[in-house]
Amino acid sequence: MADQKNYITAQGFAALEEEFQQLRKVERPEVVRTVSWAASNGDRSENGDYIYGKRRLRQIDSRMRFLIKRMDNAVVVDPAQQQHLEKVFFGAWVTLYALDREAELRYRIVGQDELAPSRGYISWVSPLARAMLGKQVGDVVQVQSPGGVEAYEIVEIAYHDPDQGGAGQPS
Repeated sequence: MADQKNYITAQGFAALEEEFQQLRKVERPEVVRTVSWAASNGDRSENGDYIYGKRRLRQIDSRMRFLIKRMDNAVVVDPAQQQHLEKVFFGAWVTLYALDREAELRYRIVGQDELAPSRGYISWVSPLARAMLGKQVGDVVQVQSPGGVEAYEIVEIAYHDPDQGGAGQPS
């Protein structure tokens, strides 16, 4: 996993930066103030504000280091710059028809730091996304799941959120 690229959309990268700045400029200074105040109260061994504050400070610093590493290793991919937009690539919104369940599903292929299953955001390294990459409308992809092999037909490919409208390439 160390040499695997950290592909991410511009929106995902902005979210990482926003979280980092929130921790750096808001949360960490607030906790430092609390810890300083608690330390000035004397005995630190039974001082809950001090003990909790130090623990929270370690958590914030750990998360900030993680975010810095993820941002340093990030490869921001702009789906609009892709060629062959009739095929499924990173950043695509893909509408699938589940042949076994007779249901339509929509997923967006995103980076590992952007996962949001409730919104249909799946990682580009997931089995379903890997099966879809490079395919086009009308292709059927098969994915091994715990319940057996599932088959999906690709119905639509878009490089913008179909629910939001706006510019982008239709399928």
